[in-house]
Amino acid sequence: MALNGPNGGGDPEDLESAGGIFSDINITPLTDIFLVLLIIFMVTSTVIVEQAGQSGGLKVNLPRAGKTSGVNELHDLAIAVLEDGRTVVGGKVVDENELARLLDKAHGDNPDTLVLVQADQGVTHGRVVSVMEMARRHGLVRMAIATRDDGRR
Repeated sequence: MALNGPNGGGDPEDLESAGGIFSDINITPLTDIFLVLLIIFMVTSTVIVEQAGQSGGLKVNLPRAGKTSGVNELHDLAIAVLEDGRTVVGGKVVDENELARLLDKAHGDNPDTLVLVQADQGVTHGRVVSVMEMARRHGLVRMAIATRDDGRR
């Protein structure tokens, strides 16, 4: 009676060819799956970030302007003013009282907070000025208006 092969010896090569114990693990298919998942994750996260933008997921049609010569500063508080007059902070629509509370909190956290106003192109000048004036009344004097670069110099 032969054990595990014609010689009866149990040669390791004969074990593999005869469907016996398989001691090697092939990780190539696992690596391929992880690489595909990584690519899917990177593409998905890029799309999500582009859709969200800085206005918290709301698309604001900014007016165009020329390039600035200064260094881009990180803003501390972004306030988006939509074309219909609604005010958005951190992706949430806020009323005047909530905006005042957020401005007070920002001033309390850091008096040098930069307020970035992202006003839609169709918003009236008076609405933008009232938001900036409200920020000034709450002690925030560093303000900027966000624009799109039109590519001209």
